[in-house]
Amino acid sequence: MRGKNLIQLIKVLGLLSKPQGTTRNEISKTLGITDRSVSRCLQTIEDLGIPIYDERPPFEKVKYWHIEPTYLERLPNLCLPKLELSYPEIISLCMLAGESVVFAGTEIDRHIQTAIGKLMYFIPEDTRNALSDLKRIFICKTIGSKTYTGMGTIIDTLTESILDRTACTMTYHVFYKDKIENVEIGPLHFYENNGGLYLFAVKIKDNEVRSYAVERIQSIKTLNQDVDYPENFNPEETLNSAFDLIHNDPVTVKIQFSKKEARYIKEKIWATDQKIIDKVDGSIILSMTTSGYRDVKRWVMSFGKEARLLEPEGMKREIEKELKEILGNL
Repeated sequence: MRGKNLIQLIKVLGLLSKPQGTTRNEISKTLGITDRSVSRCLQTIEDLGIPIYDERPPFEKVKYWHIEPTYLERLPNLCLPKLELSYPEIISLCMLAGESVVFAGTEIDRHIQTAIGKLMYFIPEDTRNALSDLKRIFICKTIGSKTYTGMGTIIDTLTESILDRTACTMTYHVFYKDKIENVEIGPLHFYENNGGLYLFAVKIKDNEVRSYAVERIQSIKTLNQDVDYPENFNPEETLNSAFDLIHNDPVTVKIQFSKKEARYIKEKIWATDQKIIDKVDGSIILSMTTSGYRDVKRWVMSFGKEARLLEPEGMKREIEKELKEILGNL
């Protein structure tokens, strides 16, 4: 089943599962499909063995479609186990729910909350109480997070294209140029970074993998064109090779951090090949090769006098120039 059809089917099942059921017209409007396509969806659901029926409530002119209420109870050989979750598992669930802040206000957020709610149905009461208590442990910071309210259609279209391996054409705000461009892409993966939702996609014009900020997509439309997954592309490896968001822009740096910042720097992994040398005065020298020249430069400058860039020489001159301009503006 193609990705688009699968997503349509899931949405129809959601409408059928409502207590009041749904009408053919509601399905048509919600999914943006013809009445004939609605018939095909309902037939597919029946072919999957899911019992559905229609009824006309008193004084109503239209029929409402439902899933048979006792469907799960009547399924042969179905045994729903009690989910006895351990505290680490419960904590992990809370953390996952907290990470969904990037999807706040979107359909994805609603589905996450609905899924957790349904999961709670199969969890013993004492475990549910523990989960409710542990929710107080994790809180989410929303300041600095991006918002995707109203972008459900764009996210759905990208999701369908990722599943189907099909191309899209999008209107995109290229931030560093402050310019609107039409771009043809082959979406590959979503990923999260610092409270934002991003997309790995093949830029069809030059056949290279690029990153795109989802909130900068102004409109999108699927194309009747298949996209091959790029050979030798490893998304996890690509993410770990970049200091922030810029990929394929390698830079090797050597930075001396004061004793005050040394412990903070040692707490994290900044690059897969990093090396740290301890100095007798408590300071450290961090050497690493990563991707994202501008990202690394901004990071070094954010430490002020607590960081001293030793290499590369070109970046040192750029920072000196910028600091002189800052002082001149005071």
